[in-house]
Amino acid sequence: MKFTAKQIAEILNGKILGDPESVVNSLAKIEEGEKGDLCFLANIKYTPFIYTTKASVVIVNKDFESENNITATLIVVEDAYHSFSQLLEVYNNMKNDKEGIDEQSKIEKSAELGKKVFVGAFSYIGKNVKIGKNVKIYPNCFIGENVHIADNSILYPSVKIYHDCKIGKDNILHSGVVIGGDGFGFSPDNKNQFNKIAQIGNVVLKNNTEVGANTTIDRATMGSTIIGNGVKLDNLIQIAHNVEIGDNTVIASQTGIAGSTKIGENCMIGGQCAIVGHITIADGVKIAGQSGVASSISEKGKIVQGPMAFDIRDFQRSYIIFKKLPEIYKTVSEIKKAFLLDERSKNE
Repeated sequence: MKFTAKQIAEILNGKILGDPESVVNSLAKIEEGEKGDLCFLANIKYTPFIYTTKASVVIVNKDFESENNITATLIVVEDAYHSFSQLLEVYNNMKNDKEGIDEQSKIEKSAELGKKVFVGAFSYIGKNVKIGKNVKIYPNCFIGENVHIADNSILYPSVKIYHDCKIGKDNILHSGVVIGGDGFGFSPDNKNQFNKIAQIGNVVLKNNTEVGANTTIDRATMGSTIIGNGVKLDNLIQIAHNVEIGDNTVIASQTGIAGSTKIGENCMIGGQCAIVGHITIADGVKIAGQSGVASSISEKGKIVQGPMAFDIRDFQRSYIIFKKLPEIYKTVSEIKKAFLLDERSKNE
């Protein structure tokens, strides 16, 4: 895909300094720019590179003032970083603007597909599936019976969606995601043998969510496991049956959330956190990485940290003391030794 500086400036509502017909066909860092590349300059730390870059076009802030000769064509905008991110989105959308059904895919006759749908090779779409317009399903995906996928969602290769699950609009599911696998439900009998409890619920992903590679979201035992609007999940996360996650909450990699826990809106959960089941976490809570949460957090906006997480300020003060334990132990031992010597001298 090739674009002229003039075309890019029109997209960004920017002003051109240089050749409006300068052509670019790729994006690059300013320090690595070559002929045909489009770069941006937002951080003043990288200003020296604008005088040495071989890039054809560079996006700059309106307050940029040149001190030396620049060979690249400049596009002047209000915010270079924001404008470049806009172009990345446009580029990504164009790159992913696929359409058509690969002949090596399998689609059941009762499935309904909207306009401009893409289905890649070796993907399977089950009975009574409903897929909205402009949905992209990359190769090797599995879509089980009665699944609904709304408009503009993207399923990257090897996504698996079990039966009866519902995927909203504008969702992105990365490679290896599993939606609707059985929840971890077993009941021990009098011989301590674990018997499986049927998991007959589903998973509901609302709109504008993103689920990272190899993350798994289990179906509910009954009812629904619910992921709210705008939720962003990193790679390698485990979400158990009947969990509910509120709108615009973000969760980092390798976190595990046990069954029936309810997490509020606008929460931030760091990587490698462990959250027990059947608790409630209030809106706006922040949980530092590698924390363990064993009880409900009812205070909105609270920040917690620690293996058995509690208020982050208390944890940090406690950790300072913890690091000093060897020194404290040594001091206490010396005091104890001195005390014993004093008592012995008195008795003599």
